[in-house]
Amino acid sequence: MDFALLVFWLFAGVSILYVVHFGLYLAGANFYDVWQQRRKGMKGVRLPAAYQPECAVTATWTRKGFPEVPGLVTVVIAAHNEEAVIVRTLESILRSTYRSVEVLVADDASGDLTGRLVRDYQLRHPEMDLRIVRMKKNVGKGAALNAALRRHARGQFVMTLDADSIIRRDAIENALSYFEDPQVAGVAANVQIMEETTALGILQRFEHMIGYRSKKLYSLLNCEFVVGGVASMYRMRVLRKVDFYDTDTLTEDIGLSAKITNLGNRRFRLVYGADVVAKTEGVLTFRALAKQRYRWKYGSIQNLIKYRAMTLNSSRRYSRTLTYYRMPMALLSEFTLLVSPLAWTYAIYWSLANYTPALILGAYATITAYTLLTILMDENLSPREQTRLCMYAPTAYFLFYIMDLVQLVAAVRCIARARGLVRRPEVNTWKSPQRAGSVAVISHG
Repeated sequence: MDFALLVFWLFAGVSILYVVHFGLYLAGANFYDVWQQRRKGMKGVRLPAAYQPECAVTATWTRKGFPEVPGLVTVVIAAHNEEAVIVRTLESILRSTYRSVEVLVADDASGDLTGRLVRDYQLRHPEMDLRIVRMKKNVGKGAALNAALRRHARGQFVMTLDADSIIRRDAIENALSYFEDPQVAGVAANVQIMEETTALGILQRFEHMIGYRSKKLYSLLNCEFVVGGVASMYRMRVLRKVDFYDTDTLTEDIGLSAKITNLGNRRFRLVYGADVVAKTEGVLTFRALAKQRYRWKYGSIQNLIKYRAMTLNSSRRYSRTLTYYRMPMALLSEFTLLVSPLAWTYAIYWSLANYTPALILGAYATITAYTLLTILMDENLSPREQTRLCMYAPTAYFLFYIMDLVQLVAAVRCIARARGLVRRPEVNTWKSPQRAGSVAVISHG
């Protein structure tokens, strides 16, 4: 088999894989939507009495000596030089419909006005239970979150937020409703990119919409193990059981969710809450995007290697969908992201050289159609937003091609630093990207 034919079949294989996955994501998302409608329509689905704000009046002590207030939600915000956005984040929490909330800002040795802005906010809003936990030196995001949670958190549940993110008014209340199921250990939020009119902003928004829609399938199949750090909620007792965040990977949030899954996802389930809506800033430059995706990919691979024992594991602690589908596909997707830009580039050349554009047109039509379906089926978009995004949909194929090139560069950088993927050094510093700091409004529904 010559090289040209090999590349052709490689491209065809990658394309077929994507089409099959798009079909699974689409069908799974539809079943999830039906389940969500039935769930909300059931009269018995509401916050259990023990979780209601009026019950958060007395603290009980666990065997480890930590105070825990029933019904209280601890919202912990990791911050390092976030003066442009921290007040906006606090404002979104203040507007929450769920009132039994304490807020901890883990200030990891910020050198700007972050600490002063938080203290000013405390004075202006005494009705908010807000405290700042300041690190004397930059210890890293995971370590800063651990310090705040271990020493100061009193909540029965914990929601994590990045300092550049905001939550919808009903996000906390909606997240709590999933914990009516005693097997639910954590809830992943529906994270959206704040509106941007640039090509980079549109790219990130489409990517988040499609990526988070796939979580609906993973939630139904009980095979989710990747939960981000924006508006995710966990049971405090589960966080204590796994000893909070590890600090030996670049993605401490994925590390935490993988560590919880490693306990056994039949008993400790992670689910996706489509109605737990949060928004976050996208990166502002392609250089920042390259840095972000390298960090995400490097950290993801570190955690896949760290928890590789869950792959093809026959233990009854794990669902078969996790060990025989989700974990292998997570590993395979890293490979396809590595080769797909090369295969697509050669396929374009081959199609033009042989005057047979059907292959490229078919791929373009598939990506565009799936993007349109994702937009039109998104329950959190207004008709105006859907119309605007549908106008951008024909550009999605080209934008995703750019993203695949970014992923390819990230993969090459990961290979160049392969030693750190296995021998994981402690991560003890971090640097926040440039923030836009624009005013964002997120509606109740």
